[in-house]
Amino acid sequence: MGSETGRPPAALRLGWCAWVLLALAWFATVPQRPLLDPDEGRYAEIPREMLTSGDYVTPRLNDLKYFEKPPLQYWATALAYRAAGVHPWSSRLWGVGLAFLCLPLVYGWTRRLYGHSHAAAAALALAVSPYFVIVGHLNLLDQAFSFWLAAAVFAFTLAQCAPLRSRGERGWMLTAWTAAALAVLSKGIVVGVLAGSALLLYSLIERDTLPWRRLHLLTGVPLFLLLAAPWFVLVSLRNPSFPQFFFVHEHFARFLTTVHSRVEPWWFFVPLLLIGVLTWNGSLLTALRGAGAQRGSSEAALPPGPFKPLRFLLVFALGTLVFFSFSGSKLAPYILPMFPLLAALTGVAVRDPVAFARHAARRGAALVLLLGVGLLIYSARRNAYVPGAALHYVLLATAAALAGLLAGARRSGLPPAAALLAGSASALLAWECLLSAFALIPPERSASELVARVRPFISARTPLYSVGQYRETISPYLGRTLQLAGYEGELQFGLSEEPQKRMSLDEFTASWGRTPGAVAFFEPQVWERYRRAGLAGRVLAADYHTIAVSAP
Repeated sequence: MGSETGRPPAALRLGWCAWVLLALAWFATVPQRPLLDPDEGRYAEIPREMLTSGDYVTPRLNDLKYFEKPPLQYWATALAYRAAGVHPWSSRLWGVGLAFLCLPLVYGWTRRLYGHSHAAAAALALAVSPYFVIVGHLNLLDQAFSFWLAAAVFAFTLAQCAPLRSRGERGWMLTAWTAAALAVLSKGIVVGVLAGSALLLYSLIERDTLPWRRLHLLTGVPLFLLLAAPWFVLVSLRNPSFPQFFFVHEHFARFLTTVHSRVEPWWFFVPLLLIGVLTWNGSLLTALRGAGAQRGSSEAALPPGPFKPLRFLLVFALGTLVFFSFSGSKLAPYILPMFPLLAALTGVAVRDPVAFARHAARRGAALVLLLGVGLLIYSARRNAYVPGAALHYVLLATAAALAGLLAGARRSGLPPAAALLAGSASALLAWECLLSAFALIPPERSASELVARVRPFISARTPLYSVGQYRETISPYLGRTLQLAGYEGELQFGLSEEPQKRMSLDEFTASWGRTPGAVAFFEPQVWERYRRAGLAGRVLAADYHTIAVSAP
């Protein structure tokens, strides 16, 4: 494979052309998928309202204060809207783009400490993870949080591996503080808990307090506060209720209680983790053993010093799993920050990246085929048919997985770099296509088609209601907010802040008769009750979740 300490053979370098090809594969299906309920609609709508109102301090959802998360992604998406227009694909650019940047981030860190061949294996491991690719392509906050948190961890380890009191140590630590601040602005103060507990545990295991003395607190803390604090101060000054809701309700209550009704067993994340590393779990086990002993298959010498970067990555990753496993609120994307770290650990443990790629391609192809067939069976049994577009995506996913399998075969004749690139790109495309197929299989997971059928009946002045529900993807597709009636849900806090915007079902009924041409989006059971009670209205469109009705 070539010497790890000198220049690597050309066959193992990931050049700019390779990264461009991987980017094309990564973003190939982003414009094709509709926004999915609820999260993609929510995180597309909040920045749209920011752009419309010009208020970049107080986030709003459906014109109601929404303080569950910090604003960095909202700001970035609003800028994307301003530059490229308001589209589902532009709403995803920030999160999906930063998820992609996790690949060169992992590659760069691993290459710096362990050489090019291990870096290529690390990037490949992340690219073929079904969990990382699928979650990475949704419009969530977790991708940006994972990128900035991984960047902070990697920069911290590079600072600790640099010569004591050197310019490199200072530069990498300031980079870590910067990334940590951006992680806080992405998802909140959980960054401090994860980083602090990991450093404390590592110091106890290693009996090493030197990393604490290399944090550059006198410059790092002011830099961190300069970046992270201004929005928190400004939004608190404008909204006195923000600190209690954000810090107490959204952090401490979310972790310690079941107030958010997202209760899962303590082992909830373990199956997700196993699925995420299924294509390289054997190499990961080797990596975990090696990290415990601070060994890699690389013979390259690390910079002198007692710090053990692999062990710190292991402690941080396992600490993340344990922390979220004990949380009273659990959602599948929470453990996404583990995967860049685990991929780096795995890459260091891999002795032969090409053999690793072949093994991952074989497992990946089998898993893609299994899940693709499973999606088709699910649709046929539940819906008595398979949507044509979903079938096409399943076939494309299978073709992509088989192409990667054939490209990595020993008899393919491809050079090692091409085999690695083909394995990574084909895995990306395969998992993206399966996600696209899932998005198209009923019951509908987006209001895109519903809104398309209703749009001809809606003008700029048409009163719009949402009755008994708030479906997050309606507003971004309409480009309008809705008057809620008989519903609070996740907008309860905003309605409590502005109670004049609350409407009861009785008030809606009275208003409905005075607003001819108004359009209401009903929760199906609520509409059925109204229909039986004789409420006048014409059904414009309907799907599994929503019935759109026009007032006479």
